[in-house]
Amino acid sequence: MDSDKEATQRLLDGHESSSYTDPPSARASKDGYHIETLEDDEGSSQRNPFIDPEVAERYTLIYEKAEYECRHVFDPTLTWTREEEKAVIRKIDWRVCFWACVMFFGLQVDRGNLVQAVSDNMLDDLGLSTNDYNTGNIIFYISFLCSELPSQLISKAVGPDRWIPIQISLWSLIATSQSALQGRRSFFLTRSLLGMLEGGFIPDIVLWLSYFYTSRELPTRLSLFWTTLSITEIFGSFVAFGVLHMRGVLGCAGWRWLFLIEGSITFLIGLASFFRMPASAVETKTWFRPKGWFSDREVRIVVNRVLRDDPSKGDMNNRQAITLSRLWTSLTDYDLWPLYLLGLLVYTPMVPIRTYITLTLKSVGFSTFTTALLTIPHNITHILLLNGLTHLSERLNERALVSSIQSLWVLPCILTLRFWSGSMSDAWGTYAVMIVLLSYPYCHAILVGWTSKNSNNVGTRTVSAAVYNMSVQMGNVIGNNVFRTDDAPRYKRGYSVLIGLNLLGICLFLGTKGYYVWRNRQRDRVWRGMSEEQREDYIKNSPETGSKRLDFRFAH
Repeated sequence: MDSDKEATQRLLDGHESSSYTDPPSARASKDGYHIETLEDDEGSSQRNPFIDPEVAERYTLIYEKAEYECRHVFDPTLTWTREEEKAVIRKIDWRVCFWACVMFFGLQVDRGNLVQAVSDNMLDDLGLSTNDYNTGNIIFYISFLCSELPSQLISKAVGPDRWIPIQISLWSLIATSQSALQGRRSFFLTRSLLGMLEGGFIPDIVLWLSYFYTSRELPTRLSLFWTTLSITEIFGSFVAFGVLHMRGVLGCAGWRWLFLIEGSITFLIGLASFFRMPASAVETKTWFRPKGWFSDREVRIVVNRVLRDDPSKGDMNNRQAITLSRLWTSLTDYDLWPLYLLGLLVYTPMVPIRTYITLTLKSVGFSTFTTALLTIPHNITHILLLNGLTHLSERLNERALVSSIQSLWVLPCILTLRFWSGSMSDAWGTYAVMIVLLSYPYCHAILVGWTSKNSNNVGTRTVSAAVYNMSVQMGNVIGNNVFRTDDAPRYKRGYSVLIGLNLLGICLFLGTKGYYVWRNRQRDRVWRGMSEEQREDYIKNSPETGSKRLDFRFAH
């Protein structure tokens, strides 16, 4: 215990080392200051900031005051083996992460099938122009981003385990109703309703996943989450190839059957989700699941490993609403603004390419059914590169520089489409460039986990997840305004805009890295300038929370 206290004091003195030269009883991580028990008698590896009895007592009071739902299994002295932890993680992956991916499939199949529908002459059938198509997408994204924060606040008040299944069931009904579209008005209306009901789903899911995973594990699981996006698009392409051949069955166009069938699939997922989403690790036992998912010991491991990684995850309960003051504090946390700005800009250059890919391929001579199949290859490579990038980030414990690989990948492709004179005459050449571009290593999982990590507080994390995703949707709105009818068919002006946005994104990654390094060094100087008594008093009594705490260091 004496060695632990000595290591704790060294840690508070700011002796952070990226080479991990501290004694085995403690370590300062690159992401911030953590007490970590590296090895116990059984060989487990686990962080434990609660090894100091005063810290444990402080958080016990915090969890009791918040009525944290898992507080009765909080145990600062609990130890477990690596094998036990791996077995628990496998269970969480199968029970929690897998179903999160299934629900995300339901989201993506309903918001992504429009791209396939327009390849079946949907616009002509409804008397819509490409500008109407752009407007419909913009209406969707504006509705989506406007509902992000309200949805997240509802989710935090009633619980994501209740709100998410309701969301899925409601939007699936709207998605199915698109089979009865009659013109511009109904197209715009369904786009708006879908956006309002689907908005908030992703940050709601991230909040639910954070109850079960540590901050280092979350990005990897989120990469599986967004892998589902590409798998869904592959599935959707095959389904579209078959369903669009139904044009004329019962007098209906193929795209109407597509909306009807895929919307019905999502409705079934929504109903099943009511039974597949426990509120927390301690609430998996219910009348239809009497044995639950975990044994009593496994429950304790699940809860304590998450709390040792991030003690702030217990400072609110999972049915506690965000107050207006907490909301304002979270929104004005300027240290998270660089991440929101990244969300706004770094995905925008790919938006019009993705939105227009089926129309572009048809315009250079490919048939409706060939176009549906040609969208499959980039989704396969997208999966590989997405997971590769996320694993590289986790392995190097590096976020900004690894994420910038996305923008570096996209830049030469956009330059080719802008300046290559044969982009509208060489069908297979155009296809090749677009497929390489859309195979880009997607950094979204890294940035979502990065935002969650730097929030360092359940309330802030709830709001920041929504605001970050709102920024992404605003980027989609910008992206859907880049290609305009008067710039067709080469879209030279549009591609020039995308080149500028992509270069700006690269600069933002480097700037965000520099900002967080500067902020950490700034806090190091303040912390080292405090006396031992001042540090102890700050740790015990400071009202500051989340990323505002002087003993917190930003991940970058």
